[in-house]
Amino acid sequence: MFTTPPLHGLRFAFGTLTVLPVRVTRWDRETARGGMLCAPLAGMVVGALAALLGAGLLLLGAGPLLAAVATVAVPAALTRGLHLDGLADTADGLGSAKPAEEALRIMKRSDIGPFGVVTLVFVLLAQVAALAQAYGGSWARGALAAVVSATTARLALTLATRTGVPAARPEGLGAAVAGVVPLRGALAVAAAVVVAAAAGGALPGTYGVVRTATAVLLALVAAHLLLRHCTRRFGGLTGDVCGAVAETAATAVLVVLSLS
Repeated sequence: MFTTPPLHGLRFAFGTLTVLPVRVTRWDRETARGGMLCAPLAGMVVGALAALLGAGLLLLGAGPLLAAVATVAVPAALTRGLHLDGLADTADGLGSAKPAEEALRIMKRSDIGPFGVVTLVFVLLAQVAALAQAYGGSWARGALAAVVSATTARLALTLATRTGVPAARPEGLGAAVAGVVPLRGALAVAAAVVVAAAAGGALPGTYGVVRTATAVLLALVAAHLLLRHCTRRFGGLTGDVCGAVAETAATAVLVVLSLS
């Protein structure tokens, strides 16, 4: 039964998923459960700040490309590149074709290998290109895309930490959050985010209800497929896999929204 005060869960979400000055006062699995359930709220704040900068630059006369670059830079800065680093490490681990234990050791190294570099380049290019197209349509489209992608990225973490997903290691962030979220709770949060995204898509000058909701759902499918592959390949969830899942969901949302 979930008895931790909601404030502790919010602190955990913002304290572990952003660099905003929020102090985590409790570190246990019950608090982690609340934190992962609140993860989309942290994403919404990150996305709103990214949208504010991107749309602000566009309205001040900057082109869509510069607005897109700024929008992509904000989430990277607000997480100290944690999710991007996880994406790169996961790509190196998967690309190594080594047994699980050796692949996990590769992922723990501080350097980034060729698979990680190439993955980062293409993912960031895809995000910038999709956002540039969105801002080219209108500032509202770009702002909504930024908020929805960041929120969906953290929603993917809520779903990735549901019960039944094991940890690949006995230590680390992955072990702290793996399996902490009840499936019903994860699905309820997912439904709320999809409805909120659809409502955003109904705003004038944006994408429409169906297109926005579909983008979120397809992004969650992409994140789920990556998570399933990683759990089979590495034996469970790690902090790096969490980052990879988040960046995959964020990129997938933007790509789907860019499709006509």
